[in-house]
Amino acid sequence: MGGGAELRPVTTRPGPGLRIARLVTEVTAPAVLVSLLILTVSWHSASRPGQGLVWGLLATLFVTGIPFAYIVGGVRRGRLTDHHVGRREQRRAPLLVGVGSVAAGLAVLAVFGAPRPVLALAVAGLVGLVVAVSVSHWWKMSIHSAVAAGTLVILMLTFGTWLVVATPLWAVVGWSRVRLRDHTVAQVLAGGTLGALVAAVVFGLLR
Repeated sequence: MGGGAELRPVTTRPGPGLRIARLVTEVTAPAVLVSLLILTVSWHSASRPGQGLVWGLLATLFVTGIPFAYIVGGVRRGRLTDHHVGRREQRRAPLLVGVGSVAAGLAVLAVFGAPRPVLALAVAGLVGLVVAVSVSHWWKMSIHSAVAAGTLVILMLTFGTWLVVATPLWAVVGWSRVRLRDHTVAQVLAGGTLGALVAAVVFGLLR
């Protein structure tokens, strides 16, 4: 929160709502959503299913695999408090590692001739990470919300606007982050707005 204290994990009022919020947060973690999105777009854009799987796995390695491995290593070494990187001041290094990994992956995908939508997705991810690095320097924007909204927009651009019916799922993701007191409503809305905007502009223009 701009200039204020960081939100703390919930330690009171346990119950079904809290357990559901934790489950939603884990299932819709950025690494999970982005990996599934990459595989889906790769499968859809490739001329043969086998090619789609190869492109998807290669892109996933750079976009989510390497960055998440860095985060897990940071948690195990005590440099990071948790795999969601809940403390704003700890986010810079993981996000920068993500930027470097995605940039390298984009170069590899381009050299080997990956389908245009896969390259567009990687570029959108790179831009999103740069935005996240910039914003997180001052404010704890919800990356869960940004990724969920961006995923929804990219799926709509790929498969049709009828997927707008899935918008309530983004709201559920935002609710889970607020319920766990990891973010405020403003941080969730800001993340969703920026995530959707980056996806619409970058992926929409390059796909």
